Amino acid sequence: MPRGELAVPFPDLSARNRLADSVAPQASGHRSRGFLITDLSAYERSPFLQVTGDLRVGLHRTESIWKKNCLVSMEKVARDLHLFARVTMPRNSKCRGHPPSSSLCLLSQPVSTATFNPAKVQTWMSWVSLRSAFAQATSTRSGSSVGERAMSSCAAVQATLSSLKMLDVGKWPIFSLCSEEELQLIRQACVFGSAGNEVLYTTVNDEIFVLGTNCSGCLGVGDIQSTLEPQRLDSLTGKKIASLSYGSGPHIVLATTDGEVFTWGHNAYSQLGNGTATHGLLPCHISTNLSNKQVIEVACGSYHSLVLTSDGEVFAWGYNNSGQVGSGSTANQPIPRRVTGCLQNKVVMNIACGQMCSMAVVDTGEVYVWGYNGNGQLGLGSSGNQPTPCRVAALQGIRVQRVACGYAHTLVLTDEGQVYAWGANSYGQLGTGNKSNQSYPTPVVVEKDRIIEIAACHSAHTSAAKTQGGHVYMWGQCRGQSVTLPHLTHFCCTDDVFACFATPAVTWRLLSVEPDDHLTVAESLKREFDNPDTADLKCEHFRSSLEDSEDDIVEMSEFSYPVFRAFLEYLYTDNISLSPEEAVGLLDLATFYSETRLKKLCQQTIKQGICEENAIALLSAAVKYDAQDLEEFCFRFCINHLTVVTQTSGFAEMDHDLLKNFISKASRVGAFKN
Repeated sequence: MPRGELAVPFPDLSARNRLADSVAPQASGHRSRGFLITDLSAYERSPFLQVTGDLRVGLHRTESIWKKNCLVSMEKVARDLHLFARVTMPRNSKCRGHPPSSSLCLLSQPVSTATFNPAKVQTWMSWVSLRSAFAQATSTRSGSSVGERAMSSCAAVQATLSSLKMLDVGKWPIFSLCSEEELQLIRQACVFGSAGNEVLYTTVNDEIFVLGTNCSGCLGVGDIQSTLEPQRLDSLTGKKIASLSYGSGPHIVLATTDGEVFTWGHNAYSQLGNGTATHGLLPCHISTNLSNKQVIEVACGSYHSLVLTSDGEVFAWGYNNSGQVGSGSTANQPIPRRVTGCLQNKVVMNIACGQMCSMAVVDTGEVYVWGYNGNGQLGLGSSGNQPTPCRVAALQGIRVQRVACGYAHTLVLTDEGQVYAWGANSYGQLGTGNKSNQSYPTPVVVEKDRIIEIAACHSAHTSAAKTQGGHVYMWGQCRGQSVTLPHLTHFCCTDDVFACFATPAVTWRLLSVEPDDHLTVAESLKREFDNPDTADLKCEHFRSSLEDSEDDIVEMSEFSYPVFRAFLEYLYTDNISLSPEEAVGLLDLATFYSETRLKKLCQQTIKQGICEENAIALLSAAVKYDAQDLEEFCFRFCINHLTVVTQTSGFAEMDHDLLKNFISKASRVGAFKN
C-alpha cells in the first residue's frame, strides 16, 4: 500500500463492511478502525476506475468498463452504498504510463456516459437522488442483462445530473451563432439589445468578443455593421470584467477589476459620460471625476448610467428628463457627477436602474430613490418625480440588502430573506395576485424558505427569485403571459428565467459560465489528470502533512464527516454546498488549514442564513475564527435588529468578554441614543 493515505471516516460501518467484502477479491484492500483502505495504484485490476486523474469512482467491475479512456458501461451499484472520500498519494505507482499523481478520491460515486466533467460540477450531486435512481433502475429491470441494467442505470443518473448542471448559455438564441469550440471557451457573457440580438462575452484567455446586430455601434468594433461571427475587442484584451450593464440604445458601461470604466454605443443623451452626444463606436475610458476612484459596480437605465465606487459613492450621467441622474435639475448630464443630497454622508452598497429611475441601498439597510415615478416605482406613496435621492420611508425598520429594477417596477431583498415590490403591475410583475400598481412597498409571498436572490431587468417586465433551498420562482410577463403570483419553475438559476421567458431574452446580470460544461469524460481525463488547480495538494496543509508523514494512514478526527466531505468538494469545484449552519464548521476547518478562499466562501454562505435567533451565535463564531468580514456583517445585523436580538437566548448566554466588546462597539455607533 502506498504511503501517505488520508482516510475519512465512513458514515455507515455496516455499508462500509459490505462494500469492503464486495471488492476484497479484486483489490488489495483491508478494513481498519472504521476506514476502508484500498491500494488504487493498480486500478485496472480493481473496481475503482480513474475518470479525471484526480477523481475516481467505485464500480462493481463485471464487464469491460474502460475503453479509450471513456466509461462505456457499468453494473449495479449496491443500493445501500454511502458516499465517502479519502486522499491517497501513490508515490511509487505507474498508472498507464502516467507519472505518480497525488489524488483526491471520491469513492463509490457513480457516473454515466454523459458529457459532463465530474470534477467541475458546480452543484454537487445529491447522493440520495443518485442512490434512488440506481435503486429504481436495478429493481425495475431486474430481469435484464448486465449491459441493459447498466445503461438503465446510466439513464437514471443522467436524469438526475441534468437538473444539476450549471448555467447553459445555449438557452439564449444568439449563442446559436457560436461554434461548439467557441462556447467551451466562454467564461462571462452578457446578452442585450431590443430583441436579445447582441452579446458580449469573455473567454478563458481574457479576450472579449462581441456578436450581433450592432445597433448604434454597441458592439464597440469601430463601425455599425452587424456580424454573425464573433469579433474580438482588441482594445480591451487582457481586461477582466468586474461589472457590466447596458441601456436601451443600447449603450454599454463596463467596469474592470482594476476599477476602470469603459463605455461605448448609443450616446444621444450623453449616457456614455465622455462629454459628447456622439455615438461611441469604440470603447472609451471614462476618467473625468473618476480618475482616483475604484469603480466596483455599474448600472444602466434606458439612457442614463450609474457607477458605485469602493468608497460607497455614486456617480451618474446621461439622460435626466425626470431627475434620474439625481442632480436636482432635469438637464442632461454629459460627464460623471457624484450623487449627493441625502447620499452625501452615506455609504452605498448596491445600485440599480429602472427605465428612468435610480436606486441605492446604503450600509444601514435603507433604500434611496430618485427619478421618474409615474407608476409609483420609487415607492414613496405618490407618483411625482424625484430629482434628488429620497429615502423610502415605508421601509422603516426593514433592512434591505439588494435592490433590482424592472422597466417600471422595483424589487428589494431584506436581510431576513423577504422580498418587497412596488411600481407598475400591468403584467403581474409585483407578484401580488393582481395587476394593480403599488406606490408603497408590498410583501411578495414566495414560500416559507428564505429568499437569497432577486432578479429584474430595466428592459423587461419579468421578476424572479431564488430560495436558499435552490427553488427558482418567476412572475410578471412570461412569454407574453401575465403571471400574477410567483410560479415555481424547474430552473436552477434566475438567469434561465430571463433566457426562456423574458421579453426580450436578455441577461439581467453578467453571467459567469463554467468553461468545461461541454467536455466529454475522455476530454475531462486529458485536462484534469494531475491538475494542480483541482488536486488535493493545492491545500498547503495536505502538502506538508503528506510529504512529512512517516505513517501509512493520516487520520482526520478534528472535523465531522459532512464538514470534511464539503472541504473535499471545495478542493475540486471551488464551491461549497452546505447550509449556513453547517458552514460554520467548515469555517473552523478553513481557519485550521489556513484556506483563505474557502474562508471567504464560508462567510458568504453563513451571511445568507443569519436571523435574529442565530445572529449572536454567528457573531461569536466569526470572532472565534477571526472572520472579520463576517464579524462586521453580524454586528451590523445585530445593531439593525437590536431589540429582538437582545431578547434571544443567544444574547443571554453570550460570552462575557464578547458581550463587553459588543456593548462598547454598539455605543460607539450610536445604538443606544434616545
